[in-house]
Amino acid sequence: MATTIHWPQFRGPGASGIAEAVKAPTTWDVEAKKNLKFKTPLPGLGHSSPIVWGEKVFVTTALSAKNDDLKVGLYGDIQPVADGSEHEWRIYCLNKRTGKILWQQTACKGVPKIPRHPKSSQASATMATDGSRVLAFFGSEGLYCYDLNGKLLWKRDFGVLDSGYFQVPTAQWGWASSPIFAEGKIIVQCDVQKGSFVAALDPATGKDLWRTSRADVPTWSTPTLCKVGGTAQIVVNGWKHIGGYDLKTGKQLWKLAGGGDIPVPTPVVGQGLIFITNAHGRQAPIYAVQPTARGEIKLPPEGLGNPSFAWGTRRDGAYMQTPLVLGNYLYVCNDAGVLRCFEADSGKKLYEERLGTGRTGFTASAVAMGEKLYYTSEEGEVFVV
Repeated sequence: MATTIHWPQFRGPGASGIAEAVKAPTTWDVEAKKNLKFKTPLPGLGHSSPIVWGEKVFVTTALSAKNDDLKVGLYGDIQPVADGSEHEWRIYCLNKRTGKILWQQTACKGVPKIPRHPKSSQASATMATDGSRVLAFFGSEGLYCYDLNGKLLWKRDFGVLDSGYFQVPTAQWGWASSPIFAEGKIIVQCDVQKGSFVAALDPATGKDLWRTSRADVPTWSTPTLCKVGGTAQIVVNGWKHIGGYDLKTGKQLWKLAGGGDIPVPTPVVGQGLIFITNAHGRQAPIYAVQPTARGEIKLPPEGLGNPSFAWGTRRDGAYMQTPLVLGNYLYVCNDAGVLRCFEADSGKKLYEERLGTGRTGFTASAVAMGEKLYYTSEEGEVFVV
């Protein structure tokens, strides 16, 4: 098996979170420079994940003239950060071996059109690349396409994308859904207060190839390409509309409604199934959906007799973290660090363990290297499983 050298989007190849055939350390010491390749300070605040193409690492950040503070932890404050100062949205390209900054670009400057959540940033969407272009999506501040040397190729303004809490519209929390490349198309999911849609764009121009309206509340999930089951489809999380769309046409293939009403985790594909989880309100479901699903399907347990479902559970899902499928194991970790492991094909729960003390928040999604899982808390602790 070849070593993974590209990590082109949120969650890496196919949104899997898995770096194949890579040996990674299980211990390190930054101050002592033990198992540390480089350390490069970057200004501002950015929650986007780095992406890698060959020897280049790309990442975004947003600089505020007033407030770059974070409020991490387990709490229920829904009020956004009041920061009306001018911001600067930047893209950085670094050398993967040395951490040297190869180039940087300022995509735009101005007062954010939508404020951020206290534990979020104005640069939360992860970049994406197809090997010749790199995308940076800053929500209401636009989508930007560069070549790998930092030359701006085009930009796209979608207007104000208000992804605030649908029950309290003034609780505006900023943008998080990342773009992806999918077989010669750029896919964006824009679930907002009014006018939600999923669209395919031309990578050469940024213009719509197709656009499909979605009757859903704001979400913060990234779409996923699924090539299992004969028809390439774009799978999206949601509350009123979890579903799959034909990659070529944008036609809806299947739809599922319900679950957590603030959907964040990205759908993942593994063991021939589509796994979707979300959690807010009364439910924290996990759905294992057949890629051949068509039409409107019902929630478990009613829908478990439907051949579109492999299995499902209502209470063991995750609010923030995208799950991970490694072999025939599905790993789901919630905000409080409770990690659950299931048989991916059957849904049988194999174990449940807590990471940390239960007083630390977990928001970042896990990655896997070799036979190890890496979970990072909001306090900066990394747990190796």
